Order: sequence, then structure tokens, then C-alpha cells
Amino acid sequence: MSYDIIVIGSGPGGYVAAIRASQLGMKVAIVEKESLGGVCLNWGCIPTKALLKSAQVFEYINHASDYGITVNGASQDFGAVVARSRGVAEGMSKGVQFLMKKNKIEVLQGTGKLLAGKKVEVTAADGNKTVYTASHIILATGARSRELPGLKQDGKKVFGYREAMSLPKQPASLVVVGSGAIGVEFAYFYNSMGTKVTIVEFMPGIVPVEDEEVSKQLAKSFKKSGIDIMTESSVESVDTSGKLCKVNIKNKKGETVVVEAEAVLSAVGISANIEGIGLEEAGVITDKGKVIVNDYYQTNIPGVYAIGDIVKGQALAHVASAEGIICVEKIAGHHPEPLDYNNIPGCTYCSPEIASVGYTEKAAKDAGHEIKVGKFPYSASGKASAAGAKDGFVKLIFDAKYGELLGAHMIGANVTEMIAELVMARKLETTGHEIIKAVHPHPTMSEAVMEAAAAAYGEVIHL
Repeated sequence: MSYDIIVIGSGPGGYVAAIRASQLGMKVAIVEKESLGGVCLNWGCIPTKALLKSAQVFEYINHASDYGITVNGASQDFGAVVARSRGVAEGMSKGVQFLMKKNKIEVLQGTGKLLAGKKVEVTAADGNKTVYTASHIILATGARSRELPGLKQDGKKVFGYREAMSLPKQPASLVVVGSGAIGVEFAYFYNSMGTKVTIVEFMPGIVPVEDEEVSKQLAKSFKKSGIDIMTESSVESVDTSGKLCKVNIKNKKGETVVVEAEAVLSAVGISANIEGIGLEEAGVITDKGKVIVNDYYQTNIPGVYAIGDIVKGQALAHVASAEGIICVEKIAGHHPEPLDYNNIPGCTYCSPEIASVGYTEKAAKDAGHEIKVGKFPYSASGKASAAGAKDGFVKLIFDAKYGELLGAHMIGANVTEMIAELVMARKLETTGHEIIKAVHPHPTMSEAVMEAAAAAYGEVIHL
């Protein structure tokens, strides 16, 4: 059978590309070996947020007395928490199935492999192979948990994010290796559920891609909640032979210390799924584990494209979706503008939440900008005080000469919902003074955005 477009992989890059292609009048098929929605929907973004919501609810109950409410004998049921998370993911996956039907996209269940001459071979679960042809083939095969040599995953005592969200039993103690978004979200979840958590991070601060002040604030909040943090440290090896894992860690002093824990979560990043999908046979060029593409995701082979975690750029669901839309619109003969990778928001859903976009203060200085920095603490926010969520701040970085918003860095309750305002502001080339003069509603946490802008220009009222 022949199609206008075949998409290999149905994550947030693949299924969004397929739907947009269908909207533009193309005949589309999508290949998926597991469940529609990919890792993000089934084992990543969505089910983790469900777990984190349960943790937040449990925290609220445990601190009910702070709000003048008495709750007696509250306890959590780890199995039920995991089951709710899986239920949310399954519901969303069914939603994607509905979207495929609605948009008349054929789902080819099996493992897809690129063949030369614009062909795709799909191997079904029973081993049967079928070859399809398409004018255009989009590779959207995503990524998996990266393995370190000294940290081999066995799926039981040492595992990645996938196992971490569906463990049969809650571990009493857990070492989390790596403190990016995945690491700190699981550290927060398990700590809230009552697990003793230790974070090991190779870099000088946790959440190392974030602004330094955000990193320090999260470390302070985490330590307050009982999480142990070891920075400038690396896991040399793990002995899993006993009841407890013996985790050998080289600390910042260069000494080797042993931390014992029931389980170890490896959250040291991801590896792109570029093996076994026919790249070599079709002659598609890769470099450093990523497929090389142009601004519109065309590979070196005409008619073959790649999007999402297998190409350069931030490995984020919303990036993959945006890339898929741009790719398909270009194929359809439209004139989409290339994606601005310096205006991509990053969100981390631990508590306090983190959200950021654009330059950090250090990166702005390193890029040669003369800057104005405004910061507004949540401790001065009426809404944050009323909500009992005073940890955090909003920090905005402006170009001193032109007033351009270079970066926004937030940590605190609800910041993942607030960051979109700053992404839009940067897209529209909004200046600091325009943010100050845009009236923000009171009382809200979003007022902190206006106040931070005002602080940069010496006009802040509530500090």
C-alpha cells in the first residue's frame, strides 16, 4: 500500500505530525510498536504528573494543620497511586486512538524500519513483515533511558524512569542518580511518599541546566523536606548482591563513600532510538547519536525526515510536536518559519515547580549582553502567602540597552502555568516596560512577573 506520508513512532512528535498532515489533505499512516502516544503519554510526561499530583495531595493532608484543618490517620496506598497513574495514561492513549480514527490515519501496529527507495517495512508482533511505500517518511522514534557503564540497569534494583513509575512495592530508600527533570521529579515523589531519598549529581548544582539561583533554591527546599543531596559526585559502581544495594559514590572531596539503599534510579539522561530503524541501509547521515537534518527536518535523503528526540535540540514533548508541524507544513508547500530553539520553555514538576525560557544570567553575560535583572520573591506575594507556598521567586533578565527580555527563570507554585506569558513576550519582542504596564490581576502568583520586571527597572512596589 502507498501513502503520502508514513510516520514511524506515535509519540508527541509523530502523532501530531500525522494529524497535521491529515488536516492538510494527505493520506497518512503511522507505525507504532507499543501504545499510541509513545513514551511521553504512556511512560513519561502524563503518568508522572499523575504520580506527582498524588504526592502533592498527600503532602497537603500531612500539612493540613498549617491551614487550620485536622486530619487523623491519613496514609497512602502506593499500589493505588501507581494504578491511578496508569489509568490516566491509558485514558490519554485511548484519546490518541480516537484522534487517529477521527483524522482517518491508518495505524500500522509493529516495528517500523526504513528501506531504500521510500519504503517502510513493518514487522508485526507475530513476525510477519509488510512493506509500504510513501512519498515522504518521517522518523519520530524517540529515546530511552541512558545507561552508564558503572550503573547497569536490571529493571528491579537498578532501573530507569519507566520502572520507577510502576514499581510493585515502594522502596524504603532510594538513590537517584542525576538531577535533571526526571531525577528531581522522582526524588520529590518518592520523598513525599515516605521513601528516604539521596540525590547524586555530577555537576556543582542540582537541575544543572537551570539558572544558578533556581538550583540553589531547589536544593534548599529539598533539604528542608529531608532529601540528601550529593553534588560534584559520581556513582562508580553498584553492588546489588545483598538485600540492599551498596552504591559506591566518589564525592566532591574525591573520597569514595558507600550509600545503602533498597533501589537505585538512573536518571542520567536519554539515548536516541536510532538503532535498527534502517538509517545505515537507507544512507541517512547521523552524528553523535542524532540524525542530521536541516531547519525543516529533511535528512540528506530526499523524502526522509526526522523529528523529536532523535535530532538536535531540546528533548521535550512540545519541541517534538512543534517540529512535526513545521516538517509537515513544509512538505505541504507552506512557508513555516524555523523553530526558535532559544525560546523553548522548560518545565520541571517537582515541588516547588521550576519553569524557564531563554538565557540564564550567566549565559546572557557570556553572550556579551549588558543586562538588567529583576527578581521578585514568593515570600512577598500575597497569593503565595495565602496558599502557604512561600518558597520561590520569579527572575527576569533584560537587555539593558534595548529592554528585550532575554530570559525568565521561575521556581515556586504554579510557575509551569505562568511561563507561557514570558514565552509569548519573547516571541512578540516585548520590552520590560511593556510587561510592567500590562496590568496583572491581584491576587495572583502571576503578579510576580510584573513585579520582577518592575524590580529590574527600579519601579517595584511590593518589595
